[in-house]
Amino acid sequence: MGKTAVFLDRDDTLIENVPYLGDPEKVTLLPGVSSAIAELHRSKLPLIVISNQSGVGRGLITKEEVRSVDARMEELLGGDKLFTHYGHCYAAPGDPYDDRRKPSPKMLQEAAVAFDIDLKKSFMVGNRWSDIQAGNAAGCKTILLNLRVPPEELERSVQIASFTARDWSSAKDWILEQSEKMK
Repeated sequence: MGKTAVFLDRDDTLIENVPYLGDPEKVTLLPGVSSAIAELHRSKLPLIVISNQSGVGRGLITKEEVRSVDARMEELLGGDKLFTHYGHCYAAPGDPYDDRRKPSPKMLQEAAVAFDIDLKKSFMVGNRWSDIQAGNAAGCKTILLNLRVPPEELERSVQIASFTARDWSSAKDWILEQSEKMK
């Protein structure tokens, strides 16, 4: 029986989306994320970032730049090793291996095998339809973080998400409440 985990999109979920972000100095946390991640981390739930980073496949940024942005994000969140794993898909749409890109559940499934995670007891948090699709396809409970949802995706995302959170505090509270019920 695997562990419960929280899968998290990165851009416009944890940090402000800057297209093809490779400069760690441009990393800005979203409102409420610091305290929510700190509390989730204290609850001992593995936190795993799952992110499409097609800028690498397009030749606009490097894997090292993606990693430096991740490191800066963790620094701003006040810790190091807050996240159990970073699952990035570097392929651009149409590239070989683009079958790992969200909305595919493959990155979640790979992490589940690597870290003994029970996807049915886990959560996927994101702001895009593709995040919610990936979480649903993996069997997770899904949380639409309604901070930066593209207007054209809002209605269909709300319809398929397990829960729509108005902010990070309500997302965190729902995750902790649901994970307690599954114990």
